[in-house]
Amino acid sequence: MLVALTVATSVAALALAAWCGFAAYRDQPTKDWHFIGMGVVTLLTLVQLIVGIVQLARGEDPEQGTTIFVAYLIGSFACVPAAGFMSLAERTRWGSATVAAGGVVLAVLEVRLFDIWGG
Repeated sequence: MLVALTVATSVAALALAAWCGFAAYRDQPTKDWHFIGMGVVTLLTLVQLIVGIVQLARGEDPEQGTTIFVAYLIGSFACVPAAGFMSLAERTRWGSATVAAGGVVLAVLEVRLFDIWGG
């Protein structure tokens, strides 16, 4: 895995979590700017998904197993969009809190991905 991409994704996810957490603190639902931020974080996870699949196709193997690595790659890719869709259903401060929680979960998944790969 690319360490720089993993760090960038984790930092972007935590920044999104802080931003949406602040919106929840101010009693605001998710707004268009939050969805742009979610798009940026999702784009980073898409790049990571593609890089991970390419590395697997080249014959490189994760230290803790391919199956769990692919499962975590797919889970990290789906984490923020799932939180974004849930925030659309809940147009209150709790929608922002859901996205904040999704950002924190994504950061934890990124650490675990790094660990699975052998970091």
